Amino acid sequence: MKIRKAVFPVAGLGTRFLPATKAMPKELLPIIDKPIIQYAVEEAIAAGITELVFVTGRTKRAIEDHFDANPELERALRDKGKNDVAEMVRKIVPEGITCIFLRQPEALGLGHAVLCAESVVGREPFAVLLADDVMRGDLPTAALVAEYAKAPGTILSVMEVAPQDAQNYGIVRPGPNGEVAGLVEKPKPGREPSCLASIGRYVLEPEIFDILRAQPPGHGGEIQLADAINSRATAGNVRAVTLTGQRYDCGSKLGYLEAIVDFALQHDEFGDPFAKLIARKAPCSGAEGKA
Repeated sequence: MKIRKAVFPVAGLGTRFLPATKAMPKELLPIIDKPIIQYAVEEAIAAGITELVFVTGRTKRAIEDHFDANPELERALRDKGKNDVAEMVRKIVPEGITCIFLRQPEALGLGHAVLCAESVVGREPFAVLLADDVMRGDLPTAALVAEYAKAPGTILSVMEVAPQDAQNYGIVRPGPNGEVAGLVEKPKPGREPSCLASIGRYVLEPEIFDILRAQPPGHGGEIQLADAINSRATAGNVRAVTLTGQRYDCGSKLGYLEAIVDFALQHDEFGDPFAKLIARKAPCSGAEGKA
C-alpha cells in the first residue's frame, strides 16, 4: 500500500527549553523565520504524504493554529501590498493536504503517542516524524517511503554515533543481509550492540499498534516505540536506511543553535552578512588574541 499518512507526536512539554516553552510549544521555536515543526511537515509532503496526523497535548493548541487558515491575516497583508507574504502564509498547508489533530491525554511515552493515532491511521502503513530532528539535504522520509515501495516492512532511518553517545538513542542490533535484528532503547554505556542509532524518522506497519497496546512500560516507565520495533525485529522484516543528509537535534539547546547557524549561513538573503557577523564576533586566537 502507498504510504499516505504521517504521524507527528508533539505532546512533549519541552522542559529543556524553559522558560521559552512555558506558554509556547517547543515545536514552534523558530529557525530564522520557520518553526521547527514546519520543516518536518514539508519533509513529509515532499515524500508524497497527504494526511498529517498531529498528536498533541493540553498546551499545544498553537500548533493547530499555525497550520490552520488565517484569512484575517492574509487579508491584512494583501491590504498592505504584501501579496507574496500572504501567499506564503496561505500555502503553509498546500492544497490537497489534510491536517488531523488528536489529543494524547497523558504523557506516557513515544509509543503511547503513536498508539493514540490508531483510530485515524487504521490498518495502513504510515510514517512517523519527530519534529525535534530537523533535516537538511537529502531528506530521510522520502528514502524510507521509497524503501517501503521496494518491499513492505518496518523501515528505520539510522546514523552512526559515537560510542559514548549511544546511551541517548535507540541502538540497532545488526542482523544478516542488512536487516535489523533488534533495537535497544538507550543501552547502558559499554553495552551498546552497535553504533547505529535510530533517529526520528520511521515507516511502520499497522501491526505496531497491536504490539503497543499490549506492551508494558519500558525505559523511564514509559511505553517505548523502540521496544515495539524490537518486537517486530525479532520476528523479522525490519530494515534500516542510513541517513545521507544532515540532522540537527533541536531537542537540545546546542543542536538548536547549530541548526540556526547552519540555516542562516545558507540563507539566500542573510547568508553572506551572517557569515561576516560570525567572523567579526569570533574570538581572537594566537599571540594577537593574548595581547
